[in-house]
Amino acid sequence: MQVTVSPAIIKGTVTANPSKSAMQRAVAAALLAKGKSIIRNPGLSNDCLAALEVAENLGAKIKREEDHFEITSNGVQPFYDEINCGESGLGIRMFTPIAALAALPITIVGHGSLTTRPMGFFEEVLPQLDVKCSTQAGKLPLHIEGPLQPKNITIDGSLSSQFLTGLLMAYGAAAEDVTITVKDLKSKPYIALTLQLMAHFGVNVEEKDFEQFHFGKKQAYKAREYTVEGDWSGAAFLLVAAAVAGKAEVHHLSTESAQSDKAIMEALEKAGAYILPGLFTVNIEKAGLQAFEIDATDCPDLFPPLVALAANCNGTTKIKGVSRLAHKESDRGLTLQAEFGKMGIKIALQGDEMLVYGGTGIKGAVVHSHNDHRIAMACAVAALTADGPVVIESAEAINKSYPEFYDHLQQLGGLVAVHA
Repeated sequence: MQVTVSPAIIKGTVTANPSKSAMQRAVAAALLAKGKSIIRNPGLSNDCLAALEVAENLGAKIKREEDHFEITSNGVQPFYDEINCGESGLGIRMFTPIAALAALPITIVGHGSLTTRPMGFFEEVLPQLDVKCSTQAGKLPLHIEGPLQPKNITIDGSLSSQFLTGLLMAYGAAAEDVTITVKDLKSKPYIALTLQLMAHFGVNVEEKDFEQFHFGKKQAYKAREYTVEGDWSGAAFLLVAAAVAGKAEVHHLSTESAQSDKAIMEALEKAGAYILPGLFTVNIEKAGLQAFEIDATDCPDLFPPLVALAANCNGTTKIKGVSRLAHKESDRGLTLQAEFGKMGIKIALQGDEMLVYGGTGIKGAVVHSHNDHRIAMACAVAALTADGPVVIESAEAINKSYPEFYDHLQQLGGLVAVHA
């Protein structure tokens, strides 16, 4: 699919799409609980739908109502010996330890970019918990056979917090008097979100400096009702659109959220945008934008909207945390450099830092998403202040996390033409 976004002034009100991070965790917690859980304001992105399918294959009964999902479960009791996590990095890292609670041999597969992502850490960690585990030279498919036995364990948190999320959730259903110790944890806010979700569903973890996670007496997940909060990672693109091309009010965003991508507010403030935050609403308005410095190590998904913002700021913006970008849907550092380069924006990669030379003018161009949802959205936002239309190839990549994105951009006054 090809989408053309033309320069436009942004003005209006929009409701943020549901957080896929919170949605997927809630689906996992509902699977682990006994009884009927209700998930309101559910996400319907590809990653969220993949999570629902995995939960179903692992034993949950799922009923879709008009504005919510009912998930009825009796814990992990797989219906099938294979689960498909689609293209979701969180899905595979979270559901693998959860699936390993069962004694049945299970094969875990995915498609698209997930087939190229490294999976070797499963082979390093899961056997320590009595789970047989093998991959195909460190890649999918992944074969596991449990049941997982929670033990005192030390893991490396530098590659991904998502695997720790899966371990924490699995331990929550089975652990007694054991501790997970983590070294060099990245993306601490995502673990805060995991612990928040677990507590909501009745399982509490003693956390010390995000280095030790202790489970005392054995606990059980309880079926609950849960409303999915708005997604800061998707809304970041709308907030940047307003900051560079007009003004907007974005609803259903909690400024008390544990989501790490809430850090977009820090970047917008540093850049000089006019901000009026409420408790569940954020108002952003364009002002004179200046280059800024920010450390995005704990929120690597913000790099694409940060680059779209920086392209419109006078001066050289410095973003730290490039090392977190290699194993995303694309190698995002190089992809951003290539695609924004086509639009006349120079980006330099220096070790762990990205330098964006902004304020030089954005040019109309033909760009490619590299099948990466966040690259497609960043290019669309950049197009708003370009000197001509920007054509985005493989623009349907947004369906992974934010299928409503082009509609929401139009709702705010964006000029979007979709070509099948």
